[in-house]
Amino acid sequence: MSTSTSTEQLCTFWVADLLFGVAVEEVQEVIRHQPMTPVPRADEAVRGLINLRGQIVTAVDLRVRLGLPPRDAEQLPMNVIVRSRGEVVSLLVDDIGDVIDTAGVDPQPAPSNLPRGVQDVVRGVRPLPDAILLVLDADRAVDVVTAPDTPGGNP
Repeated sequence: MSTSTSTEQLCTFWVADLLFGVAVEEVQEVIRHQPMTPVPRADEAVRGLINLRGQIVTAVDLRVRLGLPPRDAEQLPMNVIVRSRGEVVSLLVDDIGDVIDTAGVDPQPAPSNLPRGVQDVVRGVRPLPDAILLVLDADRAVDVVTAPDTPGGNP
């Protein structure tokens, strides 16, 4: 992890009304919406698999993963391709921002009023002049439940 005295470049993107950033060195590329093949019995956040020039990549919808409202049906997500624990994973996001340099911006702890799902994947925040940047922990963001699906209701 970086300290506040080091230069940290973050690739930024929007999910719902939240601005996230992930360390540039964890991002392989950013691409437009790709056709997906559904994965039977996968966690709800796993929207499918995409073919990235012959490499099969799991696509995780950050809105679902973070417990945020679903995106409009006509709004196609963008793909932020990240490397996590030796694997390549696509994070489905609403829109792509810029690469920003947060040198000199001291990291702050995540505010307690963030939704619980968001708090679980954020390493901290960086206050910017026009927004609060949530620094995403890519490894935690791609962790989804892989237990067999169970019917709803009480046991």
